[in-house]
Amino acid sequence: MTSRFGPLPAPPYYAVIFTAQRRAGDDGYGAMADRMAELAAGQPGYIGVESTRDETGLGITVSYWTDEDALIAWKAEAQHLLAQKLGKERWYDHYTLRVARVERAYDGPEGR
Repeated sequence: MTSRFGPLPAPPYYAVIFTAQRRAGDDGYGAMADRMAELAAGQPGYIGVESTRDETGLGITVSYWTDEDALIAWKAEAQHLLAQKLGKERWYDHYTLRVARVERAYDGPEGR
């Protein structure tokens, strides 16, 4: 089941944690989400992503980046700026974004 986990290096690295409550309906969200995943994967400093969404539309996506310069460049990417704008206007009732520096990371369970 580890194939759904991001391919992470040894710390330190950065995690961008995006938690959002989706509105009902797609309204172009699926296509944009696919495009953003593809675009992010091609950005310098991108490491990987883990994402999940429940039946109520609450989703958590964690993207991983090598350093703050990579985060700043991704935030300013033109197509990503458009996706952010559309997210505010069309797709999300509420969201929270957190940026964290990962200092330690562990895998488990032990012995497997």
